[in-house]
Amino acid sequence: MENKEEKITLYTAEGFKALTDELAYLKGTKLEEVKKSLAEARSFGDLSENSEYDEAKNEQAKVVARITELEELINHGRVIDESEIKSDVVNLGTTVKLLDIDGDEEIEYSLVSTNEANPLLGRISDRSPIGSAMIGAVVGDIVTVDTPSGQLRLKILGVERSKGSN
Repeated sequence: MENKEEKITLYTAEGFKALTDELAYLKGTKLEEVKKSLAEARSFGDLSENSEYDEAKNEQAKVVARITELEELINHGRVIDESEIKSDVVNLGTTVKLLDIDGDEEIEYSLVSTNEANPLLGRISDRSPIGSAMIGAVVGDIVTVDTPSGQLRLKILGVERSKGSN
């Protein structure tokens, strides 16, 4: 029998909690809401032409699929140990101040797992082009990132543990 190595995804404590909170909500509150919608739709009679019933069944399928997805993420996830986060080296769980050398603009990103990423909130994945280029860098380093619009040169101005990684 072949031993397949499991792919573990690292999460910040905040990101892992968000997954477990969503799972608890879906398994509890949301599934109950869907069951009530299904029961109500059934009461309308003929199911073959019952759009409310079809909508409720579709919603149920979406919720069950998301529950399965979350369980998979949680089962193959691990919260990064705070002791693994060096405060002077860019890694998952750190917040990085950067200088876009060519654009002369300061930027700040928090490095998080792929599932926690939200660029609009300054949370980028450690596997994104910018995130992976910065991994292991220290203050003063210049990293180069290939982008569709050309190379981006970023100077590391500061590194600290992210606020959610306490």
